[in-house]
Amino acid sequence: ACVSAVAETIASLPLILYRRTADDGRDRARDHPLYKVLHETPNPQQTALEFRELMQASVLLRGNAFAEIVRGYDGQVRELLPLHADRVQVLKLDTGRLGYDVHDDQGRRRRLVQEEVLHLRHRSADGVLGVSPIAAAREVIELAIAEREHGNATFRNGTKATGILKFPGKLNAEQRQTIANSWSSQYAGSTNAGKTPILEEGVDYTPVSMTLEDAEWIQARQFSVEEVCRLFRVPPTVVGDLRH
Repeated sequence: ACVSAVAETIASLPLILYRRTADDGRDRARDHPLYKVLHETPNPQQTALEFRELMQASVLLRGNAFAEIVRGYDGQVRELLPLHADRVQVLKLDTGRLGYDVHDDQGRRRRLVQEEVLHLRHRSADGVLGVSPIAAAREVIELAIAEREHGNATFRNGTKATGILKFPGKLNAEQRQTIANSWSSQYAGSTNAGKTPILEEGVDYTPVSMTLEDAEWIQARQFSVEEVCRLFRVPPTVVGDLRH
């Protein structure tokens, strides 16, 4: 949601090429080849809005966005073709310039030089590769994912009938597996939540699970929303968190 909020907003802003006039004013340079590339259609497959949204989302998710610069016979930019960030390897050449190795679906590689690539970076440590907010604060994202998986597993396994079955005698491995399968099929899962277990032959059931409220899971999830929003510097209300 944070990436969408930022990328869609950036994409919706006008990107216009101007030409300075003699009186220090400016006019739209509609006759310049770059005007159409930036303002209307950077390539035959995308509108300018779609292209900018894709590039901005790539910067936020992967730290980098790449587009191949296609020039005409006169050296002017005619197209900007987006390159998947995961298939581009950035190299420092002996000349001090940057090279970009681009890999296709068949594993073939071609090299582009610095002048042939539009490279957008998130905050960079070396000026070569950007580092995404996700990579910079990996623990925050991992915690949010762990909380989500915990909630999914809790609901999947059932929050009502969870505990220990006590048997008066000793069970062999086959009996243990048979009882576990039977219990899981009848009482585990959200569709079976709330069912009353039927026990026999001296079996005792002792619930030991905490509810989601006891574990303060909901509060932890809400805090993770704020933490992720802080990474992308997006107000929580923008991504639908209206608690405050």
